[in-house]
Amino acid sequence: MKHLIYVVTLLVFLTGCMDDHTDTSNESKLLISAATSLTDALNEIIPLFEEETRSTVDLNIGGSGTLARQIQQGAPADVFLSADTLSMNRLKDQGLIDSDTEMMFAANQLVLIGHRDTDLSINSLDDLTKTEVGQIAIGNPDSVPAGLYAKDSLEHINIWDNPSLKKKFVYARSVRQVLSYVATGNTDIGFVYKTDLQKEDRVIPLLKINEHFHKPIVYPAAMLEDSSQPDLAEQFLSFIKQEHIQQIFKKHGFSF
Repeated sequence: MKHLIYVVTLLVFLTGCMDDHTDTSNESKLLISAATSLTDALNEIIPLFEEETRSTVDLNIGGSGTLARQIQQGAPADVFLSADTLSMNRLKDQGLIDSDTEMMFAANQLVLIGHRDTDLSINSLDDLTKTEVGQIAIGNPDSVPAGLYAKDSLEHINIWDNPSLKKKFVYARSVRQVLSYVATGNTDIGFVYKTDLQKEDRVIPLLKINEHFHKPIVYPAAMLEDSSQPDLAEQFLSFIKQEHIQQIFKKHGFSF
């Protein structure tokens, strides 16, 4: 009987340990929603954070506008890393962001790209209306910041509403889809970030877009107001501002 009591007690103890372990694992999981253009840099940075904090990070990648809408609709997230201030401000205006944690952590540049075998010569955005320019990939301006920056640039020189230009547009769900369209030859040219060029050798930059044609391309980060992991979220926000992490962003083409 004593042996039976001991076995039962041991089982109860071990079950409690397993439950405690499971709870601890869940408590150290961070949910991050991040803009597509950050993918490569974050794939290098997140394992470093996980090792340092003994935590697990779940990464939700997408267009900033799409991610913001997901959060508005109740999708769980602890940290939001956006490729534009507009998407962040939409969440802030609804009280979904902890404004005290918001910060800018990176910057980027918009470029027009073509396939490496292209014969096109683009000297200015006005050249896009020429007949020799075929389909143009652009992120959906309603959900993809790179697409909105491209739209702003074309509006700046008064050609956004040009009918001959409009019919050339092929809208994409993300800036990486734009990159894929051009790399595979599905479109002649496309608008992407400078950082996107580093992972695709089938495309070349044709034109750097004048930075005065659109709002500054800056990347804000913030913790969600209803984060279930506020301490870990703040740790991550501090982590990506550390010098050695900023150097990783720089290696992937971002500026500050």
